[in-house]
Amino acid sequence: MSDRRSFIKKTAVGAAGVALGATAFSAKSYGNILGANDRIILGSVGIRGRGESLLDNFSKMYNDGVMVKTICDVDSQFFAERAKMAGENQKGNKPGTVTDMRKLYEDKEIDAVVIATPNHWHALAAIWACQAGKHVYVEKPSSHNVWEGRKMIEAARKYNRVVQVGFQNRSISNVMQAMNFLHDGGIGEVYMSRGTCFKPRDSFGIAKDSNPPSTLNYDLWLGPASYRPYNEKKGHYNWHWHWDTGNGDTGNQGPHQFDVARWGLNKKVHPVKVQSMGGIYGISPKECSQETPNTQISTFEYADGKILEFETRGRYTNAESNEGIKIGNMFYGTEGWMEVNGSTWKAYKGRDKEPFAGSDMGAGAAVGGDQTFRTAPDSKGHFGNFIDGVRSGNRFDLNCDIETGHMSTVLPHIANIAMRVGETLKFNGEFEQFIDNEAADLMLTRKYRYPYIVPESV
Repeated sequence: MSDRRSFIKKTAVGAAGVALGATAFSAKSYGNILGANDRIILGSVGIRGRGESLLDNFSKMYNDGVMVKTICDVDSQFFAERAKMAGENQKGNKPGTVTDMRKLYEDKEIDAVVIATPNHWHALAAIWACQAGKHVYVEKPSSHNVWEGRKMIEAARKYNRVVQVGFQNRSISNVMQAMNFLHDGGIGEVYMSRGTCFKPRDSFGIAKDSNPPSTLNYDLWLGPASYRPYNEKKGHYNWHWHWDTGNGDTGNQGPHQFDVARWGLNKKVHPVKVQSMGGIYGISPKECSQETPNTQISTFEYADGKILEFETRGRYTNAESNEGIKIGNMFYGTEGWMEVNGSTWKAYKGRDKEPFAGSDMGAGAAVGGDQTFRTAPDSKGHFGNFIDGVRSGNRFDLNCDIETGHMSTVLPHIANIAMRVGETLKFNGEFEQFIDNEAADLMLTRKYRYPYIVPESV
């Protein structure tokens, strides 16, 4: 049935293209051709870096009933280039452009929005979208701080919107299989997980404050962040390495592996204790404006004593594990251990040096024993899963609902807080607050700049 439906949609769009020639048709007519229950009209917010990749992927879903109607960015520099790319993917239907996301949200034809802004904008952009009746795909980390992440959940539930977080591992078939293997007892009881983010980065330099480029609406770029003069070394991409706008590599690349680490431990609650230490090594603060650490070690303890470790190395380093992992995960159980490197996984029994199960071993009886493991689940990928969730309107169809994304995002946030206050912290997961540490609690949220304020009541 699904193949037939896909064929009908592709045929309808193809026929429309023949009838209309090179003339683009509106979102409304596109919806009429496909049927109201099939077509999804998108807006794409943030079109640089990761935003460009998301725009490319979603616009390529045109024959599957998805169309990007409008793209939005506070910097108009790449409007023409990105609109051209999406238009080519959409058979000549080039999206319009706006600078202020609120204009995009006013469009009643748009069903859902894709958010790939800097971290400090994630929460407010998603909350505004939910309030405007839009479903949301938001990149990782889901929020810039713990408190606003909870507000995102509240908004999604209040307005009954599906909100997917960009933890793509949740929709990679082999990673899903690896998690099933762990949860089925493949290496016994998993008592410790480890995530790594070994991503060497050189100094990006330092510059004097200056006027923003003519293409950039700097007030909108700052949004919820405290005002500071424009500085080219603190703007595009480099925002990751400044606390007001980013969360360092522990909160940049790290969230993907934090998510897999928590998933493998099968933890759906927050840890009760966190400690973290780190700093900037090999780069002089006189030569670079970076504030976040390039080297950081974090450890979390859960109520049952299980441990989650995470390490960020931003300088010269070896890899780890048999697979030579730099960005990946390891899991340790009472009967063996497992490594996950991208979409490849291997499990080892006891002190054995050869794997007895893994992604390249198919499914069935594990080597050397009677234990069996499941085949890799079918997956449409993270983007396809989001579109399916939008069509059904059911958050339980998502592989990474906002609450799941928030639980994993909290980990790098509280690790950064522990490092910044320089103490081992106890965490009350029920209330998402630290125990007897006012300085740490103050970092769970921020002071928002008017009018870009994440509301107490969404």
